[in-house]
Amino acid sequence: MLVALSALAGLILLATSAWPAWRGLGPVFGTAVVVGVAVLSWRLVLDVPPVPGGLIAFGRALAYRLGVRDPRTGDLVGLPNLLYVGEGMSESVAVSSDGRIRTFHVSGKNEASTSPHDMRLQSMLGNLPALVHPHPRSVLIVGFGAGVTAGTFVLYPGVQRIVICEIEPLVPRKVSQFFRAENNDVFSDKRVEIVYDDARHYMLTTREKFDIITSDPIHPWVKGSAALYSRDYFELVRNHLNPGGVVTQWIPLYQSSEATVKDELATFFSVYPGGTVWANFDNRGLGYDLVLLGGNTRTVVDLGELDDRLRRPDHLAVARALQQVGFSSPVELMSRYTTRASDLAPWLAGAEINRDRNLLLQYRAGLESHFRDEDAIYAAIWKFRILPEDLFVGPDELKQELKDGGTHPESRPGPPTR
Repeated sequence: MLVALSALAGLILLATSAWPAWRGLGPVFGTAVVVGVAVLSWRLVLDVPPVPGGLIAFGRALAYRLGVRDPRTGDLVGLPNLLYVGEGMSESVAVSSDGRIRTFHVSGKNEASTSPHDMRLQSMLGNLPALVHPHPRSVLIVGFGAGVTAGTFVLYPGVQRIVICEIEPLVPRKVSQFFRAENNDVFSDKRVEIVYDDARHYMLTTREKFDIITSDPIHPWVKGSAALYSRDYFELVRNHLNPGGVVTQWIPLYQSSEATVKDELATFFSVYPGGTVWANFDNRGLGYDLVLLGGNTRTVVDLGELDDRLRRPDHLAVARALQQVGFSSPVELMSRYTTRASDLAPWLAGAEINRDRNLLLQYRAGLESHFRDEDAIYAAIWKFRILPEDLFVGPDELKQELKDGGTHPESRPGPPTR
């Protein structure tokens, strides 16, 4: 259609400039124009190739991916198998698999995957607020992704309503089907309502409030995403929390500078001064990304109550799901606690607040998309790790286990070293 309209517009401009000379040939000329546009457009349309699936999946990294070689054999690895490629109303999406890991791509960027660190992150974004909140009944998820975060709430028997905001309809309808085992087939759950709308617009136009709101936007340097890291957005989220409500927010350490991470944390804590930081470090115990947790009341984690809850028959599915991503116990999940706003205040001194009126992250973060400073950033934050007695309560043996960093060696946090 765009090709045809462009051709027609060009012919109209040419005809207009030559009209005085052709005035007597109006009907003949009009017929010729229609036939010419039809033939030319059909010819041009036939010459338009489909957008390469690899470009939709990997974007600017496509050339690099095509040149990757196996370190053992030196052979070109090539691209993973593309399971699905779709051009939607607002975004192009793809799903790929290398035989071990399935990855969801949006317009040339990885959005979610079944890799261990991504599965842990997606689990933490859902399970942390669901376990910290004593009785969650309603949830709002900003961004569907692979559906794994939304799918964590399907396992909680007390959750009665799950609202998911997603801009691109292809994501829940098509992409989610490739992750049904990981997302507990959340798309088909009767408690789920999917709103095909921008999350900010949805919250501005609804009076509904929620016990939990979790947000996993893409990097702030991606067009439009900085608006989901602004103080105005966090205030909007807070206004839609029920009393005792909990919010979680994803913060990437990779492809970011220390200054950008400081600004992101400071902006979140300016709205949630009692907020806390939880680490999703990689398998080496080094930096990867963070989960911020806040709310409209002071957070207290009763380790004994959590342990009892996950031993109940109605929560066994939750316990199994946690074990599948590497958390053998609720204490092990809680051991990902890193620090809180008040303890981190010296490190955040001088940080700038990202607001709708400046959206500084939109512009500065784009210069950092090749940065690999996540280890150093995590090490700097780790220095402020103190386990507050007023945050974690419960039996002494569980608090000691928390101080020791959990029972699973892979998840045991320690001072990061390169």
